Amino acid sequence: MMIDIANFNIIVIAWIVAGIIILPLLFFIAAPYGRHIKSNWGITINNKAGWFIMELPSVLLFAVFFFAGELKASIPVWIFFGLWELHYIHRVFVFPFQLKTKGKKMPLAIVIFAFFFNLVNAFINGYFLGNFANGYYITWLCDPRFIIGLLLFVTGMGINWHSDEILFKLRKPSETGYKIPFGGLFKYISCPNYFGEIVEWTGFAIMAWNLPALSFIMWTLVNLLPRAFSHHKWYKEHFADYPKERKALIPFV
Repeated sequence: MMIDIANFNIIVIAWIVAGIIILPLLFFIAAPYGRHIKSNWGITINNKAGWFIMELPSVLLFAVFFFAGELKASIPVWIFFGLWELHYIHRVFVFPFQLKTKGKKMPLAIVIFAFFFNLVNAFINGYFLGNFANGYYITWLCDPRFIIGLLLFVTGMGINWHSDEILFKLRKPSETGYKIPFGGLFKYISCPNYFGEIVEWTGFAIMAWNLPALSFIMWTLVNLLPRAFSHHKWYKEHFADYPKERKALIPFV
């Protein structure tokens, strides 16, 4: 049964409001995986498997909702679809297998929460593009919003991938500890990988200029802002020689 646009918008707005409510709470609760893992979150699974499982809906379900839609996609909409899938195919089929974290675990609860988020996010964005994205004519490619958004998306993706690559190379295959990363935007901030992802999805929201894309950048901030500050605090607590000039997420701020 198809959802009409009015009810669909109510769902998206409710999702945005939920993110606004949750955001301040996460500054006091660090998600317990990676360096912040805790033993009181129950069952744990291999972190590579966890990453794969929790990100999978963003590749598969987004495509399912998109192709099941009744709308014939225009060229701009195909570009939105392609960029989304490019990010998440990398996130699902490349990123987890680059992790040099042999034996690392993550709580199953975190995997379930993230799976649910990605399911909702894939539904909202895929369903919209498949059914309601009927205003993106070929002229949209010349719109300043599309051009600026695309530039931001590509820039953010480049920053995200380059920063991840620096982190991957910090550890040798036999190592398990943490080190201070250097290079790229690590010169200025503790979490350029998160900064890049925020820039990337901000670009997507500007480029697509719709409510579901806005909800995604809202939830990107919900997920990454508190974690960036938790990482920054953790670095300063665990490394006496941690560069004092580095900020948490935004250079010079």
